[in-house]
Amino acid sequence: MAEDEQRARRRDTSLPASAFSRGAKLAALPVGFAGRTAIGVGRRIGGAPADAVLTEVQRRTAEQIFSVLGQLKGGAMKFGQAMSIFEAALPDEIAGPYRETLTRLQDAAPPMPPDVVHRALATQLGEQWRELLVEIDDEPAAAASIGQVHRGRWHDGREVAIKVQYPGAAKALRSDLRQLARLSRLFGVLAPGLDVKPLIAELQDRVAEELDYELEADSQRAFHDAYADDPEVSVPAVVHSSPQVLITEWMDSDGSLAGIIKDGAQADRDHYGALYARFLLEGPGRVGLLHADPHPGNFRVLADGRMGVVDFGAVARLPDGLPPAIGPLLRTAIEGDAEAVSQGLRDEGFLREGTSIEPEVLSAYLGPFFEPAVVEEFGFNREWLRSQMQRLSSPGVEGMATSLRINLPPEYLLIHRVWLGGVGVLSQLEATAPFRSILQDTVPGFAGD
Repeated sequence: MAEDEQRARRRDTSLPASAFSRGAKLAALPVGFAGRTAIGVGRRIGGAPADAVLTEVQRRTAEQIFSVLGQLKGGAMKFGQAMSIFEAALPDEIAGPYRETLTRLQDAAPPMPPDVVHRALATQLGEQWRELLVEIDDEPAAAASIGQVHRGRWHDGREVAIKVQYPGAAKALRSDLRQLARLSRLFGVLAPGLDVKPLIAELQDRVAEELDYELEADSQRAFHDAYADDPEVSVPAVVHSSPQVLITEWMDSDGSLAGIIKDGAQADRDHYGALYARFLLEGPGRVGLLHADPHPGNFRVLADGRMGVVDFGAVARLPDGLPPAIGPLLRTAIEGDAEAVSQGLRDEGFLREGTSIEPEVLSAYLGPFFEPAVVEEFGFNREWLRSQMQRLSSPGVEGMATSLRINLPPEYLLIHRVWLGGVGVLSQLEATAPFRSILQDTVPGFAGD
C-alpha cells in the first residue's frame, strides 16, 4: 500500500513529460475562453455594461491560464513567470483579483518527491553522492519552471543550495513553448497591446542554454568574480556543477523583491529598485553578460541591505558590452533632436530601407523608453506604465501604426525584453530611483563622454 501511495505521489508531483497530457491542458485554455466569451456576450445582451463584462472575462481567463501554467511547470510556467513581470501594465481593476496568482508563479511550483531528487543526484554526482553532499533537506526551499532548490551541506562544511532539474524538463519545455506559440492570441486578452509572440520565440531560442546547468555555472562564476567585493550586490559562489545539478553556496535572505512588491516600505522599494536597475544595466560592461531573467524572485533581500542575485540560466553574451549606439541614442532623444534619433535608429536597423516615419512621430512613440531619464529622479508606478502601454497599443500614429513599422534587430531582442521586464518590475515596486545617474554610470556614451 505504501508503495502504491508513493507511486501515485510521484505521478502527481513530477514534471509531466507526455506531450499529449501537457498539450491537453494547454489546449483546454481557448475552449474555456470561448465559453466565458459566450457567457459575456449573453450578459451584454442582458444589459450588463461592456467594461464590466470584459473585466470579468479577463479575470476568469487569467485565473485559469496561470493556474494551468503553474501546475505544468516547464515551458508553461517559464512563460507565466515572464508574463507576470508585465502585471503592472494591467488596469488595476483587472490585475487586482489575480495579482497574487501572478506573483506566486515567481517563487513557487509543486515539488518533486525526495526519491526522484535522490535518483537525479546519484545520476549526476555518482552513486557515492552522499560523500560529497553530506546533508540535504528533502523539503525544497524553492521551486521554479525547470528545477527546484534544496538546502544542504557540502563535505567541506559549507551550507549549499542544490538546484536539481526536473526529469523530463527538456521535452516538456520544448513541447510547452510550441503549444503556447499556437495559443498566443489568447494571451492578448490579459494585456491588450502586449505582443507575446516575440517573447515565446525568444524563450524557444534559448531552451538549450536554460537546460544546461554547466553553462549556467560558468555564467554565475563570471558574475560572482565580478561582484566578489561589491558593497551592494552579492552573487553566490559555484561549488559544483553537472548538466542537470548545480550546487552553489547558500545565501540567507529575508525574501525577494516579490515580497517588497507585496508589502514593502517605500524606503525599501526605492533602495532595492535602484540596486536592481543598476545591476541589470551594468552587467554587460562589468561582466560581458546581461542577466536576462529579471523577474523579482531572482533578486533577494539581504539583511545587510545588499541585494543577492540568483539564477543565471538566461543570459545574453555581450563581450563588448551594450551596443555602443544605445547611450548616444538615449542622450539624443532626451535632448529632443528628433531628426538625429530617426537617423540613428535607421543606422542601427530599427527602420528598414524604404520605411518612412516622421521624426517627431517616432520621437513621441519612443517617449516611454527614455522618459525615466529626463528627470534626476523618476517615480515608477503602475499608473504610468498602464498609460504608456495603452498609448503604444492605440491605433493612432503614436501607437500601433508606428509600432508595426519598426524593426527590432536580432542583437537587440534580448536587451529589449530585459529593458521592458525591468521597467515592469520597477513599476510593480513603485520605486523612485535616480535613473538618469544610473544610466550615466552604466551605459557608455549616455553621459556624452
